[in-house]
Amino acid sequence: MKSLSLAALLLGLLSLPAAAQNRPHNIIIFVADGLRYGSVNPSDTPNMARLKSQGVDFTNSHSLYPTVTTVNASAIATGHYIGDTGDFGNSIYTGQFMDSTGGTLGFLESNAVIAEMNQKFGGNYLGETTLIEAARTHGWQTAIIGKEGPARIQDPTATPDQTLILDDATGSARGLALPAWFEAGMKSVGLAALPPAATIPAVAQEEWQSRAANEIVLPHFKQSGKPFILLFWSRDPDYAQHNSKDSLGRETPGVNNPTAQAGIRNADAVLGALMARLKSLGLDKTTDIFVTADHGFVTTTHKSGTRELPNGFLLSDLSQALKLPMPKPGMLGVDADHPEVIVGPNANSDLIYLPGPNAKERAEEITSFLMEQDYVSAVFVNDSLGRMRGALLMSMLNLIGSARTPQPAIYVTYKSGAGDCREILQCTIAISDTPLSTGQGNHGGFSRAETRNFMAAMGPDFKKGFADPAPVSNADIAPTLAQVMGFELPARGKLVGRVASEALTGGKPVQAEKHRVMSEPDPNSGLRTVLEGQSVGPTRYFDAAGIEGRVVGLMGQ
Repeated sequence: MKSLSLAALLLGLLSLPAAAQNRPHNIIIFVADGLRYGSVNPSDTPNMARLKSQGVDFTNSHSLYPTVTTVNASAIATGHYIGDTGDFGNSIYTGQFMDSTGGTLGFLESNAVIAEMNQKFGGNYLGETTLIEAARTHGWQTAIIGKEGPARIQDPTATPDQTLILDDATGSARGLALPAWFEAGMKSVGLAALPPAATIPAVAQEEWQSRAANEIVLPHFKQSGKPFILLFWSRDPDYAQHNSKDSLGRETPGVNNPTAQAGIRNADAVLGALMARLKSLGLDKTTDIFVTADHGFVTTTHKSGTRELPNGFLLSDLSQALKLPMPKPGMLGVDADHPEVIVGPNANSDLIYLPGPNAKERAEEITSFLMEQDYVSAVFVNDSLGRMRGALLMSMLNLIGSARTPQPAIYVTYKSGAGDCREILQCTIAISDTPLSTGQGNHGGFSRAETRNFMAAMGPDFKKGFADPAPVSNADIAPTLAQVMGFELPARGKLVGRVASEALTGGKPVQAEKHRVMSEPDPNSGLRTVLEGQSVGPTRYFDAAGIEGRVVGLMGQ
C-alpha cells in the first residue's frame, strides 16, 4: 500500500503543469507595530510564540535608527537603509511648502502627505523599488492591510487595480480607492464600508481589517491560483502602548500596564486568525509567514534630572541658546520664510535641519550646546559639516546615501535608564520630546530597548526550530523574501540589507563581528557619543548609542 501511495503521489505531481510544480510559495508579512522581543511568550502571545519555536526565532533582531514607524516601514518595504530612502523620521523637513500640511514639515503617517511627497520628489519619494511593487511586476497578487502611512509606503505608487491597499482611512476622504473585486467582496460578506475608529486597544478596527483579509482577500487569492504576497500592519500594540492611561504620571508599571498588555494580545489574535484561515484554505503548507516589529518601546519620562521637560523643550532651549525667535512651529530665525534652524520632532530623538548658508557654524554651536545638556544621550552630525567633538557622523548609521529628500544636519537622541524590573529591556525609561505624559509609552531613541524588536519566520522556505544568533534587521526582510520569491530587487542606492541565508532551508551559518566607535570628547563637558553594533560582512547593525551612563544597552550598562 505504501508503494502504491507513493507511486500515485509521484504520478499526481508529474501530471501537474510545470508552472504549478515550480510555483514559488506565498508570502505573508505581519508587522506587529511596537512589539518588543521580550513581550512574546506562550501565555500572552501563543501564536507568535508557536511561530518562533516551530520556525525561525531571530534572537538578535534590530530596528533601524531612528526607531520610529515610517523609517522602518521604508526599510521593510525596500530593503534599503534610511540614507537611501530619505525617510529620515516620522516628521521630516521637505524643503518646500506642502499643501497637505500647510508648511514645510511633513508627517509621513498620512496618505495625502505621501502622495504629495511623491509629486515633489521624482514620482516616488523613496527612490527605490519596494518588494510588493516588484512582486506585482512579476505577476504576483498583492495586498496591503493595516495602518495608514506605513501601509501606503509598502507600494507608494500603486493604483487600485495593481495592489489592494486597505487602511484605517478606507472609505473616508483620506482613503485610497479599492479594486472592484474587493468592493464586491465587502458586499458579499457584509463588511462595513468604513472601518471602526481606533480604540485603546484597537480591537474593533483590527477585527474589521482581519475580516477583510480572511473573508475576502485570502479566498480571492486562492481562487485565482497565482502566488500572492499580503502584508498586514497591525496598529497594536503600538497604539495601546502609546495611549494607555493606566500609568499616567508614574514610571511603573509604565508601558507594561494592563491596557498595553491587551494591545499585545490583540496583535497576537489577529496573527492567529490569519494562520487559522491559511490552514482552513489549505494554504498553510505553501505560505511563508514573516513576523516583525518596526521598533521596540520604552516608558516616557519628562524628568531630566535637573528639571521637568515640557513638550517641545529642544526647540525652546535652542531658541534661547541661539537667541533666535520662533516665527513658525518647529522653526527658528528672524525670517519666517527662510529659517536658520528647523526641528523635526520624533519623540525620543529629534532631527535638526540647517538650511541656511551658515550651516557649519550653526552645527558647531548646536553640537556644543547639546553636549552640555543633561537630557542628551547621542549626537550625530551630517558628514558634509565635518567632524565635531562629542558627536559621530551620520554615515556611521547608514544615514548618508542616495536620498531624494533633504538630509538632516543633526540627529539628537535622549537619555534612557533602567526601570524597576528584572528584564531591563522590558522596562526601560527614556526622555521623550512629546505631548505624551510620563508613564505612557514611546520610542525613537537609541537604547537597545528601542532597537530590539521582535522578528520570527515560519514556512516551507525557512528552517524549523532554529534560533538564529546572527544579527538581522528590518532592512534584511525584503532581500530575503525576494530571494525566496525568485527575483532580485532593482536598486538605485547602495545601502542595502542582506539575505538572511542562515535562516533559510539548507542555509549555512554566518559570522558576525561586534564593533564599538567613540567620538572625540566634547571640549567643554568631556563627554562623547559611543556607538555599538555588529556586522555580517558589509551589512551593519546598530545596537545602542549614547553617552556612557545615559543609555540602556551599551556594553556593561
